[in-house]
Amino acid sequence: MDRSPHILVVDDDREIRSLLSKFLTKNGLRVSVAADGREMRRMLDESKIDLIVLDVMLPGDSGLTLCGQLRATTTIPILMLTAVSEDTDRIIGLEMGADDYLPKPFNPRELLARIRAILRRADDRAPAVVGVEAEAEVTLAFDGWAISPGRRQLLDPAGQPVDLTGGEFDLLLALVERPQRVLSRDRLLDLTKGRAASLFDRSIDVQIGRLRRKLENAAPGSGALIATVRGGGYMFTAGVTRSDTARSGSAKPAAKG
Repeated sequence: MDRSPHILVVDDDREIRSLLSKFLTKNGLRVSVAADGREMRRMLDESKIDLIVLDVMLPGDSGLTLCGQLRATTTIPILMLTAVSEDTDRIIGLEMGADDYLPKPFNPRELLARIRAILRRADDRAPAVVGVEAEAEVTLAFDGWAISPGRRQLLDPAGQPVDLTGGEFDLLLALVERPQRVLSRDRLLDLTKGRAASLFDRSIDVQIGRLRRKLENAAPGSGALIATVRGGGYMFTAGVTRSDTARSGSAKPAAKG
């Protein structure tokens, strides 16, 4: 059985669909294509998709609309393709939960690198296989909250799970693992996406805003846990303790690496 990641390319340009299908297949991925939202939904019903490459400009429902619909029902990673001049589309896409974006025109090799980076993060949050000895269960706690890197889970002070996209979880974890340290946007992009920031890259700012709102909605006042440092970046303000239940169950301050 072919276990290669299955990529769904959604773009109304037949030439782009053909080019990407050939290129990604040549580089070890399985690829399906769709020209619009209707075909995308049919493919999702018929196949297990590991990542969606979604163009913003589509006939019928736009890529932004489809991204919002997908995020309401699935955690499949989404990489959006946007017009090079449309910063607004990229920001809205990230607001709706896209994991990354790439402006057109693009180099297929960069698209492949972005896809592989997203898939690596998705693999990192996959559950352990039953019957395989599990690693130590690590939990990071702060102000009544608990985040489990292995389970890819955030619990609010009431013990309820908080729904985060993959990108939002990676960003929060990067901050929580480095409490009370100022992290620049470039550093956060490197930690969460494995790439340097461009001059006008606002993806970190957008995801920070989403994180603050979700923390605030779950527990009023919690949005202040992430402070903006003018000219510096962002800082996680709370003290963090780490517990390792598989070894000793004891708690200790989180490493400040």
